[in-house]
Amino acid sequence: MGNNRSIPEEPLAFIRECVRAKRLLWTWHANMRLKNRFIPREAILEAVESYEIIEAYPEDKYMPSYLVYARRGGMIFHVLFAVDVPGENVRVITAYHPRPEEWNGTAI
Repeated sequence: MGNNRSIPEEPLAFIRECVRAKRLLWTWHANMRLKNRFIPREAILEAVESYEIIEAYPEDKYMPSYLVYARRGGMIFHVLFAVDVPGENVRVITAYHPRPEEWNGTAI
């Protein structure tokens, strides 16, 4: 991962487009965590229409990233996507079920 600071004009649209086109990479961390957190890859892929950005990290370590709220059926989870605008892909950094006491349902 290079030091890529390109920010998409419309981050949510960019993330959705990449996921729909399956232009996404799964980090080692995400692969290890998803299994233990009972969030199947399919849930992330199929929840694309429910995505809402709840936090933006334009200065994240390697490239800009976005914390996304997602839901599939009765399952609610958050996904951290890093965006690679020149490479036209997103990277799934991690995903987890939010703790209810920390989640107020407000998206940015």
